[in-house]
Amino acid sequence: MSRDEEVQVVVFDSGTPGYFFNHADLGQVPELLALNAADGTPRWVKLVTRLTSAPFISIASIRGRTRGGGDEITLAFDLRYASREEAIFCQPEVAIGIVPGGGGSDRLARLLGRDRALEAILTSEDYDAERAEQYGWVTRAVPDAELDAFVDGVAARIASFDKASVLGAKAQINRSTLPTVADLRASWAEFAESVNWPGFQARVPQLGKAIAEIGLDEIERNLGYYAGLINQQG
Repeated sequence: MSRDEEVQVVVFDSGTPGYFFNHADLGQVPELLALNAADGTPRWVKLVTRLTSAPFISIASIRGRTRGGGDEITLAFDLRYASREEAIFCQPEVAIGIVPGGGGSDRLARLLGRDRALEAILTSEDYDAERAEQYGWVTRAVPDAELDAFVDGVAARIASFDKASVLGAKAQINRSTLPTVADLRASWAEFAESVNWPGFQARVPQLGKAIAEIGLDEIERNLGYYAGLINQQG
């Protein structure tokens, strides 16, 4: 899409009911950490920085849950519109004994402010669309029945403008609001280190036990609740 000069606005949505972009599979963390570009930059950092600097406007149309790494990709989009009834947001890393690595802390601190970012990261709770809108996690929460038409209207309006002015304005705002690549790389390195911490190693079996007893679907639907419950019971 970046190579297509005709592309001005891209809308991202999900075909998976109940989820927009869920978190990484903990069983695939070693493979995730091994993905690096030729210059040594983690491919995840490359992905989110390419999204924010892409020569088009990216819009997330969010129905369902978006957590962890899925939320970190979503935070890299230019605009985020959430279904008021269906969207859920969460950074669950601290509850399982690690730290966010894909830019969640870096971006939420800039969007929410220090105290609300600390609340979101440290509690690992699920946030509904109304609270996410109030905090600045999303651009706007929209009634679910109106979401598609609203997003289409925003996309069509921006696409009707001169591309040079749209991208010029985006570049100006990027310059004053985005975390540096150095900050993103530092957070990734801290995440990579945290997967070796004893706290994470102890919590993975606890999470596996809860999944076996309660069921994966129920855990995933209400991950913020169960992440806290597992720790309190442990």
